[in-house]
Amino acid sequence: MNRNRNVLDRIRRKLVVSCQALPDEPLHSPFIMGRMAYAAFLGGASGIRANSVEDIREIKQQVDLPIIGIIKKDYEGSSVFITPTMKEVDELCREGVDIIAMDATNRVRPDGSTISELFPLLRDKYKDQLFMADCSTYAEAIEAAALGFDIIGTTLSGYTEATKDNVLPDFQLIEKLVNTISVPIIAEGGISTPEELKRLFDQGIYSAVVGSSITRPMEITKKFVKAVE
Repeated sequence: MNRNRNVLDRIRRKLVVSCQALPDEPLHSPFIMGRMAYAAFLGGASGIRANSVEDIREIKQQVDLPIIGIIKKDYEGSSVFITPTMKEVDELCREGVDIIAMDATNRVRPDGSTISELFPLLRDKYKDQLFMADCSTYAEAIEAAALGFDIIGTTLSGYTEATKDNVLPDFQLIEKLVNTISVPIIAEGGISTPEELKRLFDQGIYSAVVGSSITRPMEITKKFVKAVE
């Protein structure tokens, strides 16, 4: 547990950078994500969020930073794709990921379970593992905290059917969570500027994850192109 305390202390009031590229994106490569993580480290990042065992393994060779690990996997018939089943959690645990993040919405998972049914099994199996709940609503965050998640993230606000109209970053949700939940709150999702990041830390968040605005040049380029069209 001292190790877990150290991991949390290292990202407290600090920036975590998400280094991810899906198979249909030009930067999809463990080597490239490793170098991206190293660039983020040189820039002052205190943690990395990464997708897939292959990317995580390479990133661990490049930087000595806490890693929030996920496995994105699409299963037919389910919209849950961030570390959706025990299989993905097992893979991340075998790799020795510092923090495992998973979809903690109320949606039905690929195996037919809900997070309230699955997570107690995971908590019992991996008692000393840090788990982060990727939530989309206040109710989901409250449920995740009650289930025993170590960290609550706002990762999926704006990305579920029920929250698709939310304006990001979801300052309103984050403020409510900070004021009512005792476990660390990590702001994630739609953080586009340093000013937004500072505002979130002023609200009292524990840490923040920024991805697209730092590590996805194709998406960044699209924003600039759209501005002059």
